This record gives sequence, structure tokens and C-alpha cells, in this order.
Amino acid sequence: MRSPTSGRRLIAALLLVMATAIVMSPVTSQAQGKSAPMAADLQAAKAALAKYSDPLAAVRDGYYSTLACIDFPKGATDGPVVYPPGAMGIHMLNTANIGPKLDPTKPQVLIYEQDGDKLKLTAAEWFMPVQLAGGTAPSIFGQKLQGPMDGHEPIMPASLKHYDLHVWLWKNNPRGMFTSTNSAVKCAPKATYTVAIGEHHH
Repeated sequence: MRSPTSGRRLIAALLLVMATAIVMSPVTSQAQGKSAPMAADLQAAKAALAKYSDPLAAVRDGYYSTLACIDFPKGATDGPVVYPPGAMGIHMLNTANIGPKLDPTKPQVLIYEQDGDKLKLTAAEWFMPVQLAGGTAPSIFGQKLQGPMDGHEPIMPASLKHYDLHVWLWKNNPRGMFTSTNSAVKCAPKATYTVAIGEHHH
């Protein structure tokens, strides 16, 4: 017959096993797998740029469409920059925002995805030509801009070497918010305005 002390020890051991099982349960693993909350500076930029969900508001503020929908169906490389398979979408460029300093509320490029007869805002891009960068990659949101890289023809000359950072504020990017291409974005493959860029982007 067990003593009261040994009985209490057995109960304590069972409780410890149960607690360990709860900590290691799939619910905990699922919680760890969720994406981290958006940082405060990114939330502020997203709120400031929300008005551009209306493309006409973007045009009124000086953003003009480059027309082409940029696609990297098989991915590509350009010097130090790797583009995983996916698309970027339709770029709208504001040349007045190009300068030696980056402003979280004034991206040089807004990126849209066509959805039927509408354009949906998916991302913003901060962009700086190498001539303005002073020999080092600029930073914003705690991230260094990627590059230097060639211009993305046909929407800009290949000779326009630059740094850029895509930030997918409105559409989730499975490879991460700051990855240049997004596998969840689609360009119509047979449309005349779709530009599919090959494996080596030059």
C-alpha cells in the first residue's frame, strides 16, 4: 500500500507530464508559425499611403503608370539581387519623390495588381539611383535597399542602376514582406502589357 507521500509524488509527476504535453501541443506550434505583427513604422507608412488604394488619387499626387506588368515566371538574378519566381505587378512612378533621402510616406513607386477592370494596391517601393546613394546602400524600415541593379526594361533603361526595396504592405508575400517578387501576384500571361523577364535580368 502506497503512503500518502508517494501518492502526492505520483500526482505531481502526472501533472508535470500533462503540463509538458500542453506546452508541446500543436496549438503552441501553430501560434509560433504565425507571422509577426507589423512594426509600428510600417503600420504608420501603410496608414499614410492607404489613400492610394484609389489609383486616381495616386495620379493626382504625381504617380504615373509604367503600363507594363512585370513578371518573373522562372525567377531571375541581377548581380547581387535574386528574384524568386513570382511577379511584381504594375508600377506607378513618382519622379518628384526621387532624391538622396527616403521618406516612409513618399515611396518613389506604388505597385498594383490587376483584378478584372480594377487595380488593387499591393506594395510600395523605395528607390534610389546609385548616383544619389553616395556609394552605399540606403536604408528604410531597418532594411537596406537591394542592389545595385540594372534598370528594369522596358519600364526604365537598363543603364539606370539603382537600389530598391519592395514592401508588400497590402498583399501577403509568402517569401516575406521585403522580397522583390511575390508568388501570389499574377500578370495575365498573354496580355500585351505583360513583360516576362528571363532567368538573367539585364
